[in-house]
Amino acid sequence: MRIQDFAIEMYMNEYEAGCRYNLAETCVSSLTVDELLTLCGRREEALAELLSLRMTYGHITGSPGFVRGICGLYKTVKPENVTTTHGAIGANALVFSALVEPGDEVVSIFPAYQQLYSLPEALGAKVTTMPLNESNGFLPDVELLANLMNERVKLVVINNPHNPSGAVMDAAYLQRIVDVVRPYGTYILCDEAYRGLTHTGQNLTESLADMYEHGISTSSMSKALALAGLRIGWVAAPEAVIEKVNKHRDYTLISCGVADDYLDSLALEHSGKIFARNIAIARANLDVLDAWVTREPHFSFVRPQGGTTAFIKLGFDMPSREFCLGLLEDTGVMVVPGSAMGVEGYIRVGYAFEKDLLEKGLGIISAYVKEIVGS
Repeated sequence: MRIQDFAIEMYMNEYEAGCRYNLAETCVSSLTVDELLTLCGRREEALAELLSLRMTYGHITGSPGFVRGICGLYKTVKPENVTTTHGAIGANALVFSALVEPGDEVVSIFPAYQQLYSLPEALGAKVTTMPLNESNGFLPDVELLANLMNERVKLVVINNPHNPSGAVMDAAYLQRIVDVVRPYGTYILCDEAYRGLTHTGQNLTESLADMYEHGISTSSMSKALALAGLRIGWVAAPEAVIEKVNKHRDYTLISCGVADDYLDSLALEHSGKIFARNIAIARANLDVLDAWVTREPHFSFVRPQGGTTAFIKLGFDMPSREFCLGLLEDTGVMVVPGSAMGVEGYIRVGYAFEKDLLEKGLGIISAYVKEIVGS
């Protein structure tokens, strides 16, 4: 199978370990095991249970407690509608491999996490992208989607909240997309890895899995629940889709880790406390980032409505990769060039980690830009 280089992952792999100020981070400030157990109020009891765990394969598609916890994040999803995976990236990969065949047509948003369009293309699909841009707040153009739909479109791929811009589709907007797609019986895959991090109102956006009989939602413990190191995600979908996914899953996964499953189950039992911690961090830090962008004459953005990343427009003529590599080499600050997401003239900045690190890194960027561009 031929596949495009995964540009953003290659960039992160090459440079992340050596940076001093990682403003490319996409997770909310990650919990330690001690913080997780303390936050859940079961530290000593949970430690004892962890020590007694036998390191076998455990439950193949997720323990009953973990699956119940996942179902609790949705309105209509039942255990038979869920299977666990290695992160949301594993969930998306399994959905594509289970549903997409050579010759199928797929419509996907762009820019987005490259997996969402490059992987179905590698599987032999004809992929048509829906461009997202500032003029529509980085939201999908529903009229364009309607023009792209036909009986041959097997899958429509969206992302909510959106990486990299932080755009959020509310229930009404998602319903417009469903209304366009439903007459064709086409699947919709919504990557909801950042669900739970909406910056106004309720933190949980509506989920596609609750809205549409052919809706597929993928997510994980990594972003909104600050537990990326546990490497577990899931697919929430109609039972027939889960059956197809699990046939492919048998060849690639077997099961997720027993200790990971245990800690994730505990986290979901107390998800309200974790969401509250994480949304507070994200919202406070977004205000810091917003104030910085407002002060800076050489940057602008559409303020994120959710998630942990902002897509910041460069107000000077320099390739984004050149800017980012120069910044990294001279100052140790790492951000992601828009070119790594297929769009020139932007950088992606994460903001949901430690506030002092964010403030320090932004200050360094300001000084660097003043040096290379002028006041």
